[in-house]
Amino acid sequence: MVTKKYQTLEEDRRGAICILYLNRPERLNAVSIQLVTDLNHFLTEMRDDHQIRVIILRGNGRAFCAGSDLTELSSEPPPEQGMGRVQYTYYRMQQAVSDIILNMRRCPQPIIGAIHGFAVGAGFSMALACDIRIVGESVRMNAGYVRVGLSGVDMGSSYFLPRIIGFSRAAEYLYTGRFIDAATADRFGMVSKVVPDDKLNDAALELAEEILQNAPFGVRLSKEVLNISIDAPSLDSAIKMENRTQVLCLSTEDGKEGIRAMMDKRKAEYHNL
Repeated sequence: MVTKKYQTLEEDRRGAICILYLNRPERLNAVSIQLVTDLNHFLTEMRDDHQIRVIILRGNGRAFCAGSDLTELSSEPPPEQGMGRVQYTYYRMQQAVSDIILNMRRCPQPIIGAIHGFAVGAGFSMALACDIRIVGESVRMNAGYVRVGLSGVDMGSSYFLPRIIGFSRAAEYLYTGRFIDAATADRFGMVSKVVPDDKLNDAALELAEEILQNAPFGVRLSKEVLNISIDAPSLDSAIKMENRTQVLCLSTEDGKEGIRAMMDKRKAEYHNL
């Protein structure tokens, strides 16, 4: 069921899957203040939503996201804000847009990015922050900020990109703003799969359905531990988190059901208990 609860987002809920569309196609889904507000609100609400178990993030129209809306970025702050240009840019724009990345990490549902066309600047950072990326053959991604007089690092790009493709390659693309196409992204291991654009939804939904075959609590804790372990100071720290997680999962009814089903050679029936 497609709903338009937000001005700049469109939700297509299919059972336990939510396909979330950035919905400013006339601007190639460029990030506006309203889109920032809407997306942060959606992601925050997802923390308490136990009906939706997987999110697919897409862009409506010809692109995933063509970066920040430069018309808003260059405008003067509204008088009612009661702050100067620098303060307004920091609090109402920079801090808020970066919160999207933090909220994507905190969101307990796995986020599959189904990315086509341009994923530039803010769109590039959102793509990097997805748990899993499937891209269409038309995809072109870059750190567009550096090509408009800013730095190449924004919205977590300096955090994610070196971890995904290594420091040297990350530096090359963040310093130059050079585009990464689908074949290059696949070669670098940035993406799980490259498919024709018209097969993106099918590929993302197929993966989402496979995730749904597993216990909801186990999947949520898997995301939580992955996000913690990527910054873990040692193997010992990561294993301690994994041990705690397995004991918690084994203590649930779903954990017991999974083991019974394996022993009985049948499909498990999970109820998030």
